[in-house]
Amino acid sequence: MSELGWREAIVKVLQDSSQAMHYADIAEAIVESGLRTNVGVTPAATVNSIISTSIKDDSKSPFIRVDKGQYWLRVKTEQQNHEPTDQQTVDEIAGEAAGTGLINAFGMYWSRTQVMWTATPKLLGQQQSASSYVDFFGQKGVYLLHDGRSVVYVGRTTEQPLGIRLRQHISDRLNGRWDRFSWFGIYPVNETTGALISEIAPHLETSLLIATMEALLIEGLEPPQNRKRGDDFRAVEFLQILDPDLKKNEIMAVIESLKQKL
Repeated sequence: MSELGWREAIVKVLQDSSQAMHYADIAEAIVESGLRTNVGVTPAATVNSIISTSIKDDSKSPFIRVDKGQYWLRVKTEQQNHEPTDQQTVDEIAGEAAGTGLINAFGMYWSRTQVMWTATPKLLGQQQSASSYVDFFGQKGVYLLHDGRSVVYVGRTTEQPLGIRLRQHISDRLNGRWDRFSWFGIYPVNETTGALISEIAPHLETSLLIATMEALLIEGLEPPQNRKRGDDFRAVEFLQILDPDLKKNEIMAVIESLKQKL
């Protein structure tokens, strides 16, 4: 099957769905269905941008927004006499594609052993299994160190980047006390290059700050009575991938070991 364009792939996924979908789930379905193999760095953000722009610029857009981040096909809502649950203006809808708030990227329970702890360690992650990887070494924000699933330390990165702060914990008093880490960063990812954008909004509304604080606690502590995830986090989580240099070193070590036995 030939690869579809982004718009066509989104329509195909929503046609096959019995209900509205979050744009992150649409992106995941596109990858899993093989509708696109080249999905770039931030496929969820791409899906959100395409749908939002369509709604804003085209009065006959096939898409309709039914809730925050939730979209469906207009023809399906009409067939079921379904009305949007959140009557935002098109400008507000388009604004959702511009950013995700104070926290723009995060990673949960990344493994310490999948990082090569050099002077400038690579913290590699990807948004979807088929998307390009991003190096979060230079990220700024807050982080958690875990022993198993228990949080043993909370830190922040202000002047020093995330990679340096984590590397310091390899040799300080916390060295033997953590095996995983989570991080929450303020720098967004450039959708084209995969580089971190070291610019943040100069002004933040109180409601956004409170929502971010709530989301950080929900994501970091995972309280059992919370039935939803933190606001503004769903489309920006990055999954850790193994540093290729670390894998290369492991292979070289095996080869060297075999040579010694010959």
